[in-house]
Amino acid sequence: MLFKDLGLSAELLRSVKTKGYEEATPIQQQAIPLILDGRDVLAGAQTGTGKTAGFTLPQLQLLQQTYNENQKRHPRVLVLTPTRELAAQVHESVRDYGQYLPFRSAVIFGGVSINPQKQKLIKGVDIVVATPGRLLDHVQQRSIDLSRVEILVLDEADRMLDMGFIRDIRKILNIVPKQRQTLLFSATFSREIKTLAAEF
Repeated sequence: MLFKDLGLSAELLRSVKTKGYEEATPIQQQAIPLILDGRDVLAGAQTGTGKTAGFTLPQLQLLQQTYNENQKRHPRVLVLTPTRELAAQVHESVRDYGQYLPFRSAVIFGGVSINPQKQKLIKGVDIVVATPGRLLDHVQQRSIDLSRVEILVLDEADRMLDMGFIRDIRKILNIVPKQRQTLLFSATFSREIKTLAAEF
């Protein structure tokens, strides 16, 4: 199946073409239409199967459909990842796929100064890619408002649980709105992942 058959906007198809992609991978073929439909998605996908585009493209399109340039920017999409490397990678995809769209994004992780991140958040962003611990630091310091998040993505959920982030994830899930679209991507489906999915 080609990307142009998945119902994506002209701007997104242009950015996909710029990346040199034409054919969608199985995870993209299955996930993109469901996410565009506003459904919650539980997806099993190994690294390297194109899952990042599988959730990034449709979330950009959903933002595009309700974009209002006169509105103050606040995080509408939140992507949680287990490591700073993955956060940086996902953020790069958001920027690449969204290059012809007016959205602003920020990447938030520990091990670096919190102040530049704060300044970016205060200016206003639409999409935040974050590791759980540093995100909660921002919540505590009131530099981020998660009350209007419309789409929540848990990427590599199994690794997040392996790394002991379950308590942080629960805290974040209690802060974001109950009315939201939730996407959970995991390479494996352990009992813990199924429990987490059932819970939220």
